[in-house]
Amino acid sequence: MSSIADILAGRGPLTGAQLAAAGGFTDILALWCACHAPGLVLRRTGRRYMRLDSAVEGYARLSPSIRREFLTYTLVGLEGQGEALETLAGALERTAANISRAKLDLARDSVCMALAALPDEPLLLRNAAFMIAGDITYQMAHRVPRPERSSGQMVRGSDLDIIIVTTDSLPESAAQALDAAIYSQKHYLLTHPEHQEEIDYILKPLARVREQLAFDRFEHMVACKILCECQLLYGSPFLFDEIMKLVDASGVREKLAALQSAAEAERDEAENTLLDPAATIARGGSPLDLFYTREESDEIY
Repeated sequence: MSSIADILAGRGPLTGAQLAAAGGFTDILALWCACHAPGLVLRRTGRRYMRLDSAVEGYARLSPSIRREFLTYTLVGLEGQGEALETLAGALERTAANISRAKLDLARDSVCMALAALPDEPLLLRNAAFMIAGDITYQMAHRVPRPERSSGQMVRGSDLDIIIVTTDSLPESAAQALDAAIYSQKHYLLTHPEHQEEIDYILKPLARVREQLAFDRFEHMVACKILCECQLLYGSPFLFDEIMKLVDASGVREKLAALQSAAEAERDEAENTLLDPAATIARGGSPLDLFYTREESDEIY
């Protein structure tokens, strides 16, 4: 097995995944630790953002996980490869942005197709706001294959997180028809061989948003976090503005900012522990619990 330095000298900077493949490294945690040796440079791309996880003390953790960040979003190079590192980092970030844009367009097209099949399309356009959340809003979408949760079928990377909020006056029959139409699009994208994409969506009335902004239990905290990252995808801009005004007035942004800070401190501590064999032993348990989460995605509430 070639050394990391020899591989990088011959091939130039590589992502963690490319380096693992090039050297036949199967222990990704050991490889991540080895890449922190003197003479090697790690160049992280993209950004870290907070997720809420009921299995984590304090609920807040950073995404991507250390493992996912290393494999997909980090370049490893030698100290003399600074220019190449920056060039490749720019290319990686452009790739993630392009994937995010393509998935955003697909999400919008799917919503348009769902609405076009309904007789109440004009009513829904006035009384529903379709919003996008998740990796796409952070320009961090990827196409790394992964199993869809309910079926186990492989999908192409980041899912399409769609949040649909309706006015309280929208008739229940119209809401049910919309739910069925979106679900039909979900099934189509999941099973079509040219797509294999997952729509993860929730449909709720504005009254439920008001309840969730109480930020008084975990499910409500997750809903608030998702609302804070949402961007308008389709539908009523007036309803979207009303939702964002409710979010701003609730004070949840400040509460989430505090959780973000806590998650960043936890990430620093986790990395320092993994890089210190004595600290890892003293901590007990599996170090993999710090390296990645068993469930790399969250439910939408």
